[in-house]
Amino acid sequence: MKTKKIAMVAMLAAVFAALSIMTPIRLQNIKITFEGVPVLVGALLFGAPDGALVGFIGALVYQLFLSGYGVTVTTPLWILPHVVSGLVVGLFAQKKAFRFRRAEVVPALVVSELLVTAINTFAIYVDSKIFGYYTPTIITGVLGVRILAAAIRGVAYGLILPPVVSALRRQAGIMAD
Repeated sequence: MKTKKIAMVAMLAAVFAALSIMTPIRLQNIKITFEGVPVLVGALLFGAPDGALVGFIGALVYQLFLSGYGVTVTTPLWILPHVVSGLVVGLFAQKKAFRFRRAEVVPALVVSELLVTAINTFAIYVDSKIFGYYTPTIITGVLGVRILAAAIRGVAYGLILPPVVSALRRQAGIMAD
């Protein structure tokens, strides 16, 4: 089981990095992408440590090799949101003993997506201050839209992911630790 789990975590992290560069829509400082899905799947399948690991490795690979920015002083801030998401959703899954219903998953994923948005907003603020592109509207200009988008993503993921995770669990023979 350990080898299968390591392979799944590595694969999910790679999918995260790939999805990060496949941004379907980019509007000002709103980036609509599905990069967080592998983190959520990893967290729902394996729990907090592995969900956080998927987020960390996936975001690190993206930041270092695919983002075009490389390593900067704010790189940890851009990695942090998906690590937190993996922890939060993984703790939820562990608390439910990896047996959860859609009605339980939706609020957990909405909270997770709102946390990702809050931490990313903070990262934008810090990054813009350090690198000199800050304007008040960079944070407040689309904040309402970003919060709404996060809530909608959380609901959509909460409706879609439980049967996907259940099918993965059955097909891969994954049992909760």
